[in-house]
Amino acid sequence: MENYFRSAWRIIRNQKIISLINIGGLTIGMSAAILIFIWVQNELNFDTHYANAEDIYLIKNYIGTDKEDVSVWENSPYLLGVMAQERIPEVIKVARIAPMKYPVPYFNFKGEFIKEESCAYVDSSWFDVFDHKVISGSIAAFNSNPFSLLLTNSKAKKYFGNENPVGKSLRIDTLDYIVRGVIADNPASSSFRFEVFLPLAAKVSSPQQQKDMLFWGNYNYLTFLKLSPAANPATVENKLSDILIKERKREKNDLKAGLISLPAMHFDKSIQNPSILRGEKKTVTIFSVLGILLLTIACINYVNLTTARATLRIKEVSIRKIVGADRKQLFAQFITESLLISLFSLVIAVIIISLSLPYFNRFTEKEFIFSVYSSNIWIILGGTLLLSVILSSIYPALLLSSFKPIAIMRGSNIFKMKSVFLRKALVVIQFTLSIILIVASIVIYKQMQFVHQQGNVMNRSQMFSFSLPFKVFRTYKEEERSRYMELVKQKILAQSSVQDVSRLNGGSVVDMQSWSSGDNTDWDGRSKDFEPKISFFDTDSSFRNLINLQLAAGRWFLPGTADEHNSILNETAVKEFNIRQPVIGQRFTARGDTGVIIGVVKDFYYKNFYEKIGPVVIRNDPQMSRTYIVKTAPGRTMEARDAVEKGWNGLFPREPFPYQYLDDVFEALYRGVQKVFVVVRIFSFWAIF
Repeated sequence: MENYFRSAWRIIRNQKIISLINIGGLTIGMSAAILIFIWVQNELNFDTHYANAEDIYLIKNYIGTDKEDVSVWENSPYLLGVMAQERIPEVIKVARIAPMKYPVPYFNFKGEFIKEESCAYVDSSWFDVFDHKVISGSIAAFNSNPFSLLLTNSKAKKYFGNENPVGKSLRIDTLDYIVRGVIADNPASSSFRFEVFLPLAAKVSSPQQQKDMLFWGNYNYLTFLKLSPAANPATVENKLSDILIKERKREKNDLKAGLISLPAMHFDKSIQNPSILRGEKKTVTIFSVLGILLLTIACINYVNLTTARATLRIKEVSIRKIVGADRKQLFAQFITESLLISLFSLVIAVIIISLSLPYFNRFTEKEFIFSVYSSNIWIILGGTLLLSVILSSIYPALLLSSFKPIAIMRGSNIFKMKSVFLRKALVVIQFTLSIILIVASIVIYKQMQFVHQQGNVMNRSQMFSFSLPFKVFRTYKEEERSRYMELVKQKILAQSSVQDVSRLNGGSVVDMQSWSSGDNTDWDGRSKDFEPKISFFDTDSSFRNLINLQLAAGRWFLPGTADEHNSILNETAVKEFNIRQPVIGQRFTARGDTGVIIGVVKDFYYKNFYEKIGPVVIRNDPQMSRTYIVKTAPGRTMEARDAVEKGWNGLFPREPFPYQYLDDVFEALYRGVQKVFVVVRIFSFWAIF
């Protein structure tokens, strides 16, 4: 073995340029592949770090909207967890979490409002089911005081620096909360990205909130069950479904409960509008293949260069055989050469990865740690090295050790026809893989170009939105509320920096998710058992021009209340509802309010561009639309926002101005696929290089 390594080192040292190309190519392939494999390994092991993860399940609920359509929700009624604990022996513990998304809370810190999107209410059992390392304070103190906070280490440092935050207060909206503990940051493989925890008791502190919590029709909590190891999940699902049907006796009986195991939750695609982090199995597959392709291309490069220079080593092989070396010894020598080059490449790749990991973490928005104490890192490094050695060494070793000195002296061709064919095949494979990556990059680029072109139809750069506090709805009666909200709109329009304003029911104009079942919707010719899922948008006469909707037939809403009972449908709704011709003027009852169809708009993307366009019904209902979309004059967006914020502060002096630029919402919506494109583009460049 010592002789093998000495000979291998001599060959590498004497053939500097070829060795540099081989080591450089393998280093690039290994570096890219290892980074990809770190990400893939993290995705495939989500939530497995929790103790007894295989016994923890999320309840999901199937709710039938018609005989062909079933909605799947991740939320459950609070009482379902209570009944599960009491009536199902297989249930050991129940834990609930309620993400604080609607509305997102603001921390009032040193007079500045800071938007915190990583907050959640949890019940007293949460930290019994999901183990977290406590750095300071205690979980018991957190559970025993309703207005308490538990912060992750990073969040504690954000607000308190290196001071111990336990016992100090933070104001959320208008209430003070005491920090009771600090826990370790969530690992990169956790589905729960929450950094601020509040007791569930703080959410239901008022009698009305307690009443809402105990109503079976309110699906507000993600409920996790910890089952006994011997439990059959299918049996538990049936028992949960029986509880739902029995307790919600006034509702339809098309209710069913299901379970998702914690390790399987990351890739579960059945949930609609999930609030916790989900992964894409297709993306993991794409990146796994990409990592292997990069390594394969680098190894093929090594094989081709090695076999192309095989004739230069004829004398060496011949002399070794003449003095007694057999084929196994020569094979081992050439394997050792490949192993040594692969080891050099791996060492350099590790250095490159260590230096680039902070940038990789920023890019992926995760906190990967490249530690020699991590068994997963050693598995990835060892697997990459083994794969590299196998791909790059077997064929050259077989070829170089197969030379026959007597045949060479007689002038015979040292390469058999099969060898020549294999070398040509490897070149073809290398070019084919490179072409595949080039085509993939172009396709993804064209898709992203399409997304941006469609998204720019409404000129997002000049627009922002905000929503009035929900308390406005509670304060005023219907007519007063309508007048109040119209008055707010007119005050915004009075600003010279504002071009136009429209209103919309909750959500963002970039990703409008408002929908309901069609059980209170009717039209002439509708089958009695046809209750489709419909996206309802409540807006006003300005909305069409603001986002450039195109009419296919009829007209848009007139200003005022003339069309408050009428509806506008998109082309998909007309087709799926099988509306009689002529469509304009047909009776249409929406949410129990009867009017006529006055217009049909061409299909438009109201959700993200990956989802199929469904039926849309647009209504002119001022009672439901409390989100304002403001289009500003060119170059005066900041001026318009400041003016609107000044008016907001006059109306709601104790509340932060919850505005968002539509550009930011759009970029956040497509950030994931944009990153996929960047990664494929970068790694394709390296592979081709």
